Amino acid sequence: MQLYSFYNSSTSYRVRIALALKGLSVDYQGVNLRAGEQRQNDYRALNPAAGVPLLVDDEGNGLGQSLAIIDYLEALHPEPPLLPAEPLLRARALELANLIACDIHPVNNLRVRNYLANELSLSEDQQERWYRHWIAEGLAAAEALLVRHGFGDYCFGDAPTVADCCLVPQVANGIRMNCDLTPYSRVMAVYQHCQLQPAFQQAAPDQQPDFAS
Repeated sequence: MQLYSFYNSSTSYRVRIALALKGLSVDYQGVNLRAGEQRQNDYRALNPAAGVPLLVDDEGNGLGQSLAIIDYLEALHPEPPLLPAEPLLRARALELANLIACDIHPVNNLRVRNYLANELSLSEDQQERWYRHWIAEGLAAAEALLVRHGFGDYCFGDAPTVADCCLVPQVANGIRMNCDLTPYSRVMAVYQHCQLQPAFQQAAPDQQPDFAS
């Protein structure tokens, strides 16, 4: 399989965690979002959405969108499972994953931030306030869900799920952007636990071939 990824893309990071947890290897293809490589015609031919990640399987099928890729990997390689078998617990894991993927990430991704800067002419301070506002609002909701329903060392138990695949990259973004994460003690406990696990370490941005310090 091939994974088109950018080291600092949180959506790519989610998929890299899932691949590492399942022990799957890929041919890593770096796509430099900051240089606009995702908008080049040859890449758009592979992924019309002009984003990362993109997984191309052994039969040449291309699939974008991180949660769709994780679901596909789950169907092909069900062990270890990232979606709990118990229906309500499965829904809880997906609830948290979608909170991050749908409510937090889209308003803070690179395309939006470029639009704020280039089209709306927001200052750097205004852009940072925008970013921190949505991080705070989203992680407050994640914290409440984990306090109410979470248990174990991971989000929902003693094994990682799709929720952890999504939570860790989002927290990493918050740290990178100097957001105040102290109010989210349960979120941070899960993050710190995951940071000690080999699969999460393997998937980290600074371990990728295209990493640039």
